[in-house]
Amino acid sequence: MAVQTGFSFLQIFSVNWEMFTVLFVIVGMGQISNYVVAFILGTEILGKSVRIIFSTLGVCTFFAVGYMLLPLFAYFIRDWRMLLLALTVPGLLCVPLWWFIPESPRWLISQKRFKEAEDIIHKAAKMNNVAVPGVLFESVELQELKPLKQQKVFILDLFRTRNIATITIMFLLLWMLTSVGYFALSLNSPNLHGDAYLNCFLSALIEVPAYITAWLLLRTLPRRYIIAGVLFLGGGVLLLIQLVPADYRLLSIGLVMLGKFGITSAFSMLYVFTAELYPTLVRNMAVGLTSMASRVGSIIAPYFVYLGAYNRVLPYILMGSLTVLIGIITLFFPESFGMTLPETLEEMQKVKCTDLIFRFRFGKKTRDSMDNEENPKVLITSF
Repeated sequence: MAVQTGFSFLQIFSVNWEMFTVLFVIVGMGQISNYVVAFILGTEILGKSVRIIFSTLGVCTFFAVGYMLLPLFAYFIRDWRMLLLALTVPGLLCVPLWWFIPESPRWLISQKRFKEAEDIIHKAAKMNNVAVPGVLFESVELQELKPLKQQKVFILDLFRTRNIATITIMFLLLWMLTSVGYFALSLNSPNLHGDAYLNCFLSALIEVPAYITAWLLLRTLPRRYIIAGVLFLGGGVLLLIQLVPADYRLLSIGLVMLGKFGITSAFSMLYVFTAELYPTLVRNMAVGLTSMASRVGSIIAPYFVYLGAYNRVLPYILMGSLTVLIGIITLFFPESFGMTLPETLEEMQKVKCTDLIFRFRFGKKTRDSMDNEENPKVLITSF
């Protein structure tokens, strides 16, 4: 947060475009790091009943509120330096959070810092009026947990086996192409018919019902099916825009917003889905890597918008086609709904991304997937 706020403040004193751009890159690095770390921390601290609410209505909805405030600030503050200052100052409000937000007990346990983890759990139990035993970890459990500290992980561990590598590559594609659709639609909002500030505000406003829908779907339905479903909705609607006559501008804007609704809803679910599939040891690394892939998508997105100069509907055809494609890819992911968060890479290896193929081919679950669902291996208590 210090990097984001500090370098954003330095941008105000930029003397040329090159200086502004270099500082903006550093600000972007700080911003996405804050977002990912905050999401992972909340995912690991909170229990199942609150985790989904935090991931959708919590993180994403407040992101949408900030997005809506951007065109409002820009409308009333036309000087870019003063606008940048107004957007930077709120970052100072996050400084006191350092003393209020606890460390992740799951991460502390993975680092064999059991006493600190116990203290945090006891404090949380006291605040929630929940009785807990005096000793949370017996000696036998501690012996089982010791290998977690000895296991060093690197980014290449996300490609350690064919199964894990397949899941990682599929996630990279899913995040990147979803990001292309999301950012291209967001950047294209000023090009729509009407006031640019109002269109930007509407583009942000449509995200609120998208996140609420994501929350409702994530509570009760399998992840890959609902993600694929909203991607099919968003992509299908974008493909319909080519059939709308140029004079029907309001209808085109409505379809664009509906497409943004589907893609945004899927984007918010990706954070939950990714965090649930990867184990504690590499969860932060995995979400960071896939989020980096989404930044690649955001870099590509403006070029989709530029295609509109050659043909009005060409960007929507490409975005819609890619969105439907990744919706199909999503169906081949392993399912995480109702599963305990994995703690080690070994637990993740038991999940087979080819289960869906066997289900279609043989009309039933594979023996491995049935065993995993009936007898999941749990090392520690879910928080």
